[in-house]
Amino acid sequence: MHSDVKAAIRLQEVDSQAAELSKEVSALPKHIAQIETRLAGHQRRVEMDKAALLANGKERKRLEEQIQIQNQKVTKLRDQMLAAKNNDQYKAFQNEIEFCESEVRKHEDRILELMGESDPLDKNVKAAEKALAEEKIQVEAEKAVARERTSADEKVLAELQTRRTLIGAEITADVLKEYERLRKARRGIAVAEVIDGRCTACHISVRPQFMQELRRGDTVKYCESCGRILVYNPPQSIEELVGQRATEA
Repeated sequence: MHSDVKAAIRLQEVDSQAAELSKEVSALPKHIAQIETRLAGHQRRVEMDKAALLANGKERKRLEEQIQIQNQKVTKLRDQMLAAKNNDQYKAFQNEIEFCESEVRKHEDRILELMGESDPLDKNVKAAEKALAEEKIQVEAEKAVARERTSADEKVLAELQTRRTLIGAEITADVLKEYERLRKARRGIAVAEVIDGRCTACHISVRPQFMQELRRGDTVKYCESCGRILVYNPPQSIEELVGQRATEA
């Protein structure tokens, strides 16, 4: 196999690994943004529950004040009723007292309703606050893991870039230039293996004469269909495979 092809294979491996790591690094901030958005949504729901509970308490207080005002009116009207000069005045005071008392009963009924609504609201707020506190801890843990992962990935990416520079220096300038062009044009895949007479990238058959030249391995060959740098790995004989397994054992 030509030395430029061997180096191109190694370069492809480095670039593929770097591409995966870069994808992961770029995805991590999005992941953090998603969990922060989710947390913000839960925070808003807690605030809405707390606002509902607060409004409930304010309304009860307002009604209690109205009851006090109506009771004061009743007391004052009763005193005035004692000084009524005729039945009409007496009846007028009595009607007004009944109206005030009906208002008191209406407010009292509404207070009871609000008290019934208050307990579930209070439980919801406490449960939501507890869940939110637990989620905040979980989110911070996820963010810490993401930051650690990003730092580790960036370190590996730096090492891969160093390896890439060293491998690139081993490749003939024209071949390296073509490799870079192919990598950009072919979605990061500039090197493809030929198996069973076909380019594994574009799946187009290779001409017999071209295949003979590729087998010799004395020049860099490019796929006549997709243009990628072609790699041919001759099949191992049974004797070679047996020898390899014996060495590994």
